[in-house]
Amino acid sequence: MKQMYLHRSSSGQPALVKRKYDQKFRASAAYRASMPDMMEVAHEAIQGANVPIQQVGIHNFKLPLKYRTKAGKILTLETSVTGTVSLEAELKGINMGRIMRSFYEHKDAVTTGEWMGKILKSYLRTVASKDARLKISFSYPMVRDSLRSRLAGFQFYNVAFEGVMTRDGRYRRFIHFDFVYSSACPCSAELTEHARDQRGAYGVSHSQRSKARITLEENDGKKIWIEDVHALCLRALQTETQVMVKREDEQAFAELNGANLKFVEDAARLLYQAFDADRRIKDFRIVCSHLESLHSHDAVSVICKGVKGGFTADFMDFGALVC
Repeated sequence: MKQMYLHRSSSGQPALVKRKYDQKFRASAAYRASMPDMMEVAHEAIQGANVPIQQVGIHNFKLPLKYRTKAGKILTLETSVTGTVSLEAELKGINMGRIMRSFYEHKDAVTTGEWMGKILKSYLRTVASKDARLKISFSYPMVRDSLRSRLAGFQFYNVAFEGVMTRDGRYRRFIHFDFVYSSACPCSAELTEHARDQRGAYGVSHSQRSKARITLEENDGKKIWIEDVHALCLRALQTETQVMVKREDEQAFAELNGANLKFVEDAARLLYQAFDADRRIKDFRIVCSHLESLHSHDAVSVICKGVKGGFTADFMDFGALVC
């Protein structure tokens, strides 16, 4: 009968390897000091090309963080964290756990751009890196009223704060905001009215659920709230999808769409006009996706402010805008 390594054999032979978790064991300082550390391996243990890595770290590490609303209320929201640092060519790797511990050192503070800067500085000290990036993503609730019945319900917005600290000491921070709206096609509306006028034919012009993703950078010393970003989107596009509705609200929404027909090009330019006029905003990029109900494909557009050295229209991940 063959000897088993991890399990007792059918002949009764005990396993060669003892498998038992010792709940009473506690690691002393001396024991921890004796443990092997992969950060101390010789340079020749590095596998592959002898090159630096621009980003290495963790993604989707979750914890509850605190956010202050424009009205001053503190919300605690489940937050997904992506944190990365650069790695020099002579180093084998980083201690991922140190990135997570950096968060827990500041977890009770209210999340702000300054707070993110402290986290990034802590990264750089702890991991001995030169560049660091941090992105925290969360679902932000706002109460929205219906159009006519004045029912109220929670609308949730995908929001992310991003901070970048570079080896030359620069710190930049960005806000990402997703706005979901209805887009009624101007061409379809015209053709529908033509059919009714010329032939008495009843038709329904097509519209679709659509999404705009705003990425912006604040001007130094300026503060723009999540609620402000939402207000700019709403003012520009008007046709935000609704939460709670009665019949009069559904009718109102149809009228609102009729008053605000727009192609995807129109949506991008309307948003550009709104964000370009706000002096708090240094730079921005706007991505729109209309999830066509006429076609089997989507209509998309990308526009940016055009600041030298700023955001570019380099965006192709339109699948991320499905809503």
